[in-house]
Amino acid sequence: MAARTASDAQTADAQDRKHPVDETLPPFKMFTSGLQHVAAMYAGVVAPPMIVGPAVGLSAKDTAFLMGASLFTAGIATLLQTLGFWRVGARLPFVNGVSFAGVTPMIAIGKDRGYDGVAVIFGAIIVASLLGFVLTPYFSKLVRFFPPVVTGTVITLIGVSLLPVAFNWSQGGNPAADGYGSMKNIGMAALTLVIVLALRRLLRGFLQQIAILLGLVAGTVIALPLGMADFGAFKDAELVGFPTPFHFGAPQFEIAAIVSMCIVMLVCMTESTADMLALGRIVGRPADERIIEGGLRADTLGSAVSPLFNGFMCSAFAQNIGLVAMTKVRSRFVVAAGGGILLLLGLCPLAASVIALVPLPVLGGAGIVLFGSVAASGIQTLAAAALDKGENALIVAAAVGIGLIPIAAPEFYHAFPKDLLVVLDSGISTGCIVAIVLNLAFNHLGKRAGSDEEQPAGTGKAPQPAAAH
Repeated sequence: MAARTASDAQTADAQDRKHPVDETLPPFKMFTSGLQHVAAMYAGVVAPPMIVGPAVGLSAKDTAFLMGASLFTAGIATLLQTLGFWRVGARLPFVNGVSFAGVTPMIAIGKDRGYDGVAVIFGAIIVASLLGFVLTPYFSKLVRFFPPVVTGTVITLIGVSLLPVAFNWSQGGNPAADGYGSMKNIGMAALTLVIVLALRRLLRGFLQQIAILLGLVAGTVIALPLGMADFGAFKDAELVGFPTPFHFGAPQFEIAAIVSMCIVMLVCMTESTADMLALGRIVGRPADERIIEGGLRADTLGSAVSPLFNGFMCSAFAQNIGLVAMTKVRSRFVVAAGGGILLLLGLCPLAASVIALVPLPVLGGAGIVLFGSVAASGIQTLAAAALDKGENALIVAAAVGIGLIPIAAPEFYHAFPKDLLVVLDSGISTGCIVAIVLNLAFNHLGKRAGSDEEQPAGTGKAPQPAAAH
């Protein structure tokens, strides 16, 4: 009887032990860790509407409205990913926000058309998102074509592709602005980087986990007397502001615009799949077909709902994967708290303007660490990819080389059709496609079933992921 009681106790204890992804933290830690995620992705959320608004002919007030709506819809999409319902949501610490992949096509669709242009953009996003939702069960089956040699390559490219964003922020963010690339801006970025590294080295426990947030606060405080913080966002900021549904009119549906946004949706789904595989490895919960299917459903459903509240297409934010890798905080409820904060920021423009006080050079200094962490995770994955077997090293070399073209030579594809640029201008997408095709060519086609040589990289049966960082 005693033995049975002991066995039952062990079983109950095992059931009580939650995976770190499903753990909840004390309220204060939950809030501050979630706020850190918001701080890391804030600029990425508001940048697309900041670019698209003026390009389609919107006023400064309407552009600001778009920015608030983007924060609100990013919160909805993030909650769908982290909390989920039914078969929707990856239920990983996965942040969603406005996709940069759609910026150029959206400008082409709505250029100088004002409200009508925005309405056409929203109509195209709704149709493309609903189509993506239908295709999700089929798209998720592609996971078997993402063995370590592919995922490691893509994760590395995600990190490397994001680094130029950090470098641009470090210089000031706007090449046309006075002082862009000045020693003052770069010096502030360098100082913030040093502060973050020092905090990570000197602090322990929870304070070490929020070193990025503390570094952003410290950098902003130092920047204030130097006149580097922009208080302009406070001028017309209201305390409460709800993103009125269909503020720019009822959605309009044009075939050319729909086709263009369908291509963008496929690009977003490809990048989100790669991001989920990367995040799953980092948190110790490998992203299988079911998780990827749920994650893509959240992506596409969030994107379909977004235009209702005047938001754009949503997809994964890779910079937050670097934050998870660096802080080792794997709880999806922390990111859900960040989603809640995004909702509040979307409903409170005044609060959103406080976050916007962080100067871009300060954000750039912290971004170097964040994005570099993603690339480091990719390199770690490649270490388990059996690069000494077959042509795996060649696969990585070609995929990384082609994936770096948009970064190293931004005008490389300038003579190509604009529709192709949606894919070609994304190093992550092109590198991912090349890695998948070459892996099929070298490790699958012509191989005998059950061949030992095929096993390390061709089947995707990699060693079990090590414990999360």
